[in-house]
Amino acid sequence: MADLENTLYMDVVNANGEAKGRVTIALRPDLAPNHVARIKELAREGAYDGVVFHRVIEGFMAQGGDVQFGNTGSSSFNAGRAGMGGSSKPNLKQEFSREPHVRGVCSMARSQSPDSANSQFFICFGDATFLDRQYTVWGKVTDGMDVVDGIKRGEPVREPDRIAKMQVAADAA
Repeated sequence: MADLENTLYMDVVNANGEAKGRVTIALRPDLAPNHVARIKELAREGAYDGVVFHRVIEGFMAQGGDVQFGNTGSSSFNAGRAGMGGSSKPNLKQEFSREPHVRGVCSMARSQSPDSANSQFFICFGDATFLDRQYTVWGKVTDGMDVVDGIKRGEPVREPDRIAKMQVAADAA
């Protein structure tokens, strides 16, 4: 039985709002307790709902989570600046681990500073072990990797796919 308090549901839609499917992510508080707490906090606030995947690179990863400039439902949405923002919460200190960046791994995006992760994250399409011990792994896709594989590509993405709703499974009705 899954630990519902440490499981995320992420429902993905295309630019027209048509459902692409649900992604289930097992959270890893054993690896990154502060990052997992932040992801859950933002999900519970609805901060990720409507946020686009602004940078999606074939064979590498899908990046989203910019709740400041990437939220299509917000007055601060700016497609040209998506990927440059975060949340109103303070940045997090790194929680690097030995966990490899492989297919389905969820990790925090950051700037050059190791302690600059905030709300943005990425999901690996394949082996990205060159990122190991440089980015904080906080979870792994356990179901719906086909949905992740189907996220529209681009850097930046034109008419990007977005998160319709992200919720902690324990809160799902």
